[in-house]
Amino acid sequence: MTETTRTQARTQAQAQTQPRTRPDDAFAPYQPRSPEYRAAAQALRGLRQSLFQDAFAYRPLPRRGTDGPLTGWLPGRLREYAAWAPHLLVGGTGAVIALIAATAAANDLTAPVYGLALLVPVLLTLVRPVGAFWLVLAATAVTSALPGVDGSRPWSPPAFAAHLTVLTVVAVRTRPRTAAWMWGVTACYAAAAQALGGYYYDNDSTAMLVLSALVLLVVTVRHVHQEAERTVTAQQTETEHERSRRTLLEERTTIARELHDVVAHHMSVVAIQAEAAPYRVQDPPPELEKAFATIRENAVAALTELRRVLGVVRAEDYAAPDAPQPTLADLDALLANVRGAGPAVSKAVTGAVRELPQGVELSAYRIVQEALSNVLRHAPGADARVEIGYVIGGLGLRVVNDPPPAPSTGRPSPGAGHGLTGMRERVSMLNGEMTAGPTREGGYEVTVFLPATPAAPAAPTSPAAPTTSAAGAVESGAVDDAGSAI
Repeated sequence: MTETTRTQARTQAQAQTQPRTRPDDAFAPYQPRSPEYRAAAQALRGLRQSLFQDAFAYRPLPRRGTDGPLTGWLPGRLREYAAWAPHLLVGGTGAVIALIAATAAANDLTAPVYGLALLVPVLLTLVRPVGAFWLVLAATAVTSALPGVDGSRPWSPPAFAAHLTVLTVVAVRTRPRTAAWMWGVTACYAAAAQALGGYYYDNDSTAMLVLSALVLLVVTVRHVHQEAERTVTAQQTETEHERSRRTLLEERTTIARELHDVVAHHMSVVAIQAEAAPYRVQDPPPELEKAFATIRENAVAALTELRRVLGVVRAEDYAAPDAPQPTLADLDALLANVRGAGPAVSKAVTGAVRELPQGVELSAYRIVQEALSNVLRHAPGADARVEIGYVIGGLGLRVVNDPPPAPSTGRPSPGAGHGLTGMRERVSMLNGEMTAGPTREGGYEVTVFLPATPAAPAAPTSPAAPTTSAAGAVESGAVDDAGSAI
C-alpha cells in the first residue's frame, strides 16, 4: 500500500467518525404544518382577498336587463328607466337614511355631517362595494362620537339602517365568502365597541348581528340558487350541443349508407364497360388493352374500399334493405301512404320531366319524405302540397302545409329538429339551397333547389362483350356484395 492510499484511508475514517454539521447557508429540512395552522393561514388569506385586496377597486353596478317578466310589459321609455331601478332603489334608500339622520340630530351643526356620513357609504356601494363596507364602519364610529346624536349604541337607528343596507348590497354584489367575512368583522366591531364604550343598557349589537345574519343568509341562498341555475343551464347547453352534433353525424352516416348504392352502381358500370371496351375494337393495340385493364382494376379496388367504408359507418342494428334506393318515380307510393294517415296531400309537377342523377333523385325523395313526416308530426290533420319543378340546371322542391284545423285531430309532437338537419345535410352535399319557415297563413314551408345535370344515357352493350368471363364474374360479385352490404 502506497503512502497516498494510506492518507486517503485515514481521511475517510476521520470523516466517518466526526459529526456532520450543516452549513449556515443550507436550507433546513421541511417540517409539515399542523392542520390548525393551515386552517388559520387559509382563513387569513381569504380575509385578505375578500376585504383588503383591491378593497376600493372601481366596480360599477351594471344596468339591469329589461327582458324580465316584470319589465316586459312596460312601454319603451319606461323599460329603459326600469334598467336603472337597482341604482334608484339604493340611492333612494340612502337619501331616506340621510334625511332621518339629519332630523334626529340634536343641533343644526351636526345634522348635515350626520346625514352625509351615512349617505356616502350607501351610495358608494354602487361603484366600490367593499370599500363602502369599511367606510360605513368608520361612519358608525364617527357618528357615535358626535355630540347631539342620541339613541342606542354602537349603532344609532340611522347608522343601524345604513350599515344593514350596505351589508345587503355588498353581499348581493360579491361572493358569499365576502358576506361571511363582513359579518365576522361586524361582530368584532360590536364586541370592541361594547368593551371600550360600556354600552350595557342600550346596546343593539345583538339585534344587528341577528338581523344581519338572517339577511346575509337569504342573500347567500340566492347566490347558491343562481349559481346552480347557471350550472344547469351550461350543462343543458352542452348537452344540446352534443345532441345536435351526434344527430348531425347520424344523418351524415345515413346519407353515406344510402349513397353507397349509387356510387357502387356507377363504379360497377365503369368496371364492366372498361372490360368490354377492347372487344368493340378489332385488333386493339396493347396499350389500349392495358389502359382499359387498369381502369377496371381501379374500379374493382374502389368497390372493395366502398364495402370497407360501409362496414365502418354501418350501425350495429342496421338491417340491409331488400329494395333498391327510391327515386322520384316512387313518390306517388309515398304520397299514398301519407294520405292513408289522414291528411290530403296533392302533387304538382312543372317543367319537362327528365331523368336526373341517382344521388339527386334519392336526396329529393328523402327530403319530401322528411318534410311530410314533419307535417304529420307537428301539424296533425293539416293538408299538404308537394310541388316539383324541373328547371334548367336543377330540380326545385316545395312542400307546404296548411295550419292545423281548429279542432285538432291530434296533439303535435315536439320532435327534436332532426328532420331539418337531415334535409340541410342532403342539400349541402349537392351544393343546393334550402329555406324553411312558417308561412303567413300559419302553416310551414320547405323550399329546396338541387343543382343537377341530366343523367348520362346508359351505354349500349356490345354483342362481342364477354358476359361470363372470370373478370366479369369477379365484378358481378363485387356489385352483388355492394348491393347486399347496403
